[in-house]
Amino acid sequence: MKTARVAYGGAIHVGTEHPDGVRLADGRVVAEEDVVWLPPFEVGTIIALGLNYADHVKELAKELTVTTKDEPLVFLKGPGALVGHRAQSRRPKDATFMHYECELAVVIGKPAKDVKTADAMDHVAGYTVCNDYAIRDYLENWYRPNLRVKNRDTCTVLGPWFVDAADIPNPHALGLRTLVNGVVTQEGSTADMINEIPALIEYLSSFMTLMPGDVILTGTPDGVVNVNEGDDVVCEIEGIGSLQNTIVGDAVFGR
Repeated sequence: MKTARVAYGGAIHVGTEHPDGVRLADGRVVAEEDVVWLPPFEVGTIIALGLNYADHVKELAKELTVTTKDEPLVFLKGPGALVGHRAQSRRPKDATFMHYECELAVVIGKPAKDVKTADAMDHVAGYTVCNDYAIRDYLENWYRPNLRVKNRDTCTVLGPWFVDAADIPNPHALGLRTLVNGVVTQEGSTADMINEIPALIEYLSSFMTLMPGDVILTGTPDGVVNVNEGDDVVCEIEGIGSLQNTIVGDAVFGR
């Protein structure tokens, strides 16, 4: 099943997918553009992976010293970074290279501590799509992302749908792509992850307890390009959904 969280008529609703938009729990069907889309589940800790696709590592090879034998590159995000489907993401006026990252987001369903790889998928509730923007101008170096690059208000887009794990029998065989203004700029497959989901859960749960609602952003393949004010960006993952948002400038946020 695909579910969403939306704001409509002064309240927050849980809805399901419908050909004409979203069906609210009371049976009303509302057009996609008439609701405010929220992240499709109550988000706990946001755990993000960098450089988790071999082709993306190769894409940035001139700037990196990373190898596929390194530990996963993991960093955390605050809740202010999150927005939902059809939202606006701010591009600072001093940025020269802001790029999207189409990512499979893994949602934890029950506490996980010292979980082994063989049991890890039992702790997954489901999946959604993430577009995790980065502003590469702000990197302190090309290996470890810092807060200004990745933990920016409005720059982590989640949604539109939460999809039950049972409906995605193999999350490591999903096509994903990004379109900018209707043109495909990125294509890849979750089959190309360096660290797959069970290994990530084992690694993370070895030193931190994962809780229901925690989300693991699993990285992006190659094909990142600069986006500018006014650009319409769509990230799609097979079987999960199509996540759209728009790039805007500082003036929209009064800055």
